[in-house]
Amino acid sequence: MDRVIYDRMAAHDSTHWWYRARRDILADYIGRYAGLPKDARILEIGCGTGHNLPMLAAFGDVDAIEIDAAARDIASARLGKPVGEAPLPELTGVPEGHYDLIAVLDVVEHIEDDVAALAGMARRLKPGGKILVTVPAHQWMWSAHDVVNHHHRRYSKATLAKAITDAGLAHNGLRYFNSLLFPAALAARAVGKLTGKDDSDDSPPAKPLNLAFEKIFALERHLVGRMPLPPGLSLITLLSRAG
Repeated sequence: MDRVIYDRMAAHDSTHWWYRARRDILADYIGRYAGLPKDARILEIGCGTGHNLPMLAAFGDVDAIEIDAAARDIASARLGKPVGEAPLPELTGVPEGHYDLIAVLDVVEHIEDDVAALAGMARRLKPGGKILVTVPAHQWMWSAHDVVNHHHRRYSKATLAKAITDAGLAHNGLRYFNSLLFPAALAARAVGKLTGKDDSDDSPPAKPLNLAFEKIFALERHLVGRMPLPPGLSLITLLSRAG
């Protein structure tokens, strides 16, 4: 990702509505569907500034990987131990058969060979382990945001399902989320294209709007997995070894 993305993440990951509400949704989803043991070993790959690490630590002992040096330093301070730097898909030095849960949260779209990345993660799972995946949805929504984030693609349910199957994995259902605010996102993208405004600046809006967006998005923690949501900005699923 461009340096500015990490800088914005460091500045806003504790206050921005998207980060805050998404952590609530992910925590609820993990608690309901991951089936983790009490002493779960957890790895987050591509942890950025480590803003998800305290949430994941509620479920077990957490390790993390981040390839950006400055973000890795921030994440290491939050985690209280060094964060590794093994890139996907090789994950050199990451032990095989070691983790109950691997979290890759808006990461797979950054990897050119997504199938190899998923297969590499699968080899690091304990028997019965899971991979928690979130990705941006809808290739037709490609924009400057994807460019500065160095995305290779956005996903449909069909393209994500194919990558999962090709990697020898199975999923527990491909579900949209960030659906309640999807109409507003579509409108913002349309206005941006008409006016030529670059949508890559993801700084938080004014405080009242930031709070309103957080509360709306966070409502989805009660819905994701319990009922089908209409198309949203993202997809979420849990993966396990096929068969």
